[in-house]
Amino acid sequence: MADSELRFTRIRLFVEDDLAVGGAIVLGRDQSHYLQNVMRRGVGDRVALFNGRDGEYWAELIEMRRAAARVSVSGQLRTQVSEPDVWLTFAPIKRAAVDFMTTKATELGVARLLPVLTARTNSERVNTRRLRANATEAAEQSERLSVPVVDEPVRLPALLAAWPAERCLLVGDETGAGRPIAQVAAELLSDARVVPPLAVMTGPEGGFVPEELDQLRDLPFVIPVGLGPRVLRADTAALAALAVVQAVAGDWRSGRMG
Repeated sequence: MADSELRFTRIRLFVEDDLAVGGAIVLGRDQSHYLQNVMRRGVGDRVALFNGRDGEYWAELIEMRRAAARVSVSGQLRTQVSEPDVWLTFAPIKRAAVDFMTTKATELGVARLLPVLTARTNSERVNTRRLRANATEAAEQSERLSVPVVDEPVRLPALLAAWPAERCLLVGDETGAGRPIAQVAAELLSDARVVPPLAVMTGPEGGFVPEELDQLRDLPFVIPVGLGPRVLRADTAALAALAVVQAVAGDWRSGRMG
């Protein structure tokens, strides 16, 4: 690929449209503004597009208008690949910390983000629209081929009642009763070639109340895990747990794709 083309790989946009060679797509106002006014792109320039289903494609800008840009899909860069099916469920914390956690969890490869309201949750207001925007931007920049799903917040009992029984839930147990998370992740992987469906759960600042921990420990799909000898902030705990899972049983065991 020529040097003049390489620089365009830095612009990646997530779209909802189907992607196939020869297709034409009209980008929305925000993406059009970004291309024209932030990145200074014009007719004839190229961007990369992905939608979480069809892989990644080159697209050429063929029309630039103030509120919308039109592109023509010209060739496939990467085919869609499977990713570890790892979820993160977390008690909402301060806005800046949640925004940071969402961005970094996306970079770490999480497939779904599930805010859960617990007894000690300090903030029940979660701007899921903003979190989805953060996740989309992080996916574009980290060269993922998908964007994680962001759920609306639910209370802990409702989350657990609807939980799929086949998905293991690794719960950060701040009491010290949990087994080391790396040990648990290694056992879950066993002889499988990819990580089995699982999720990581972290509590609010101050932790789960005893009644919540008792409820969690009684469920057959829950495995209490420990995150080391130090007390971690809620956002640190979530990202540390995801990193361990990815390193031991996830796609950190292979090289960079594409």
